[in-house]
Amino acid sequence: MAQTRGLGAIPIIAGLVVLLYAAALGLSLLLGLPPDTGLPGPLPLLGAPLAAYGAAMIVWTLRFRGPGAVLESTWVTLLKLLRRAPLESRVSRTEPLVVAGPYRLVRHPLYSGVDGLTFGIGLLVDHPWALLGALGLAIWFAAVLAPFEERELLALFGLPYAEYMRSVRRFLPIRRRAQ
Repeated sequence: MAQTRGLGAIPIIAGLVVLLYAAALGLSLLLGLPPDTGLPGPLPLLGAPLAAYGAAMIVWTLRFRGPGAVLESTWVTLLKLLRRAPLESRVSRTEPLVVAGPYRLVRHPLYSGVDGLTFGIGLLVDHPWALLGALGLAIWFAAVLAPFEERELLALFGLPYAEYMRSVRRFLPIRRRAQ
């Protein structure tokens, strides 16, 4: 039953993404941007490995934690954000701190994957509105969602999460130097 509650996150997330991309398309039209970015030569093809990275990270995350667990934690976090609920409130968020699998590489593998996928597709289709939408999504993750979720996880898990934050980067799977 707990995992079915997370299904409520799907239309909210889909709606937010559709609104974001509609705004990006509207902004492109308002600014009179050309229909394509005009990137030289094979530069748009760089989107293929970026999109492949993003898709692989998403699949790995969903296989590692399971779609139901991801949806449930996303739903609870969204509710807390929208309702301004106390961060330390577990509500129905009962999963343990996960620092294995894709979480060894980045603290937010799903956001990292979605960013890679959307920027990769944006480059491949070579449309300014697609890149603006990807940029908007990346900004939403970096400025709103990830910081909120990290404050929530610090409130829930304390010192173990703080240590994890010091050792693993937020979005980019680049090793930190030993200190």
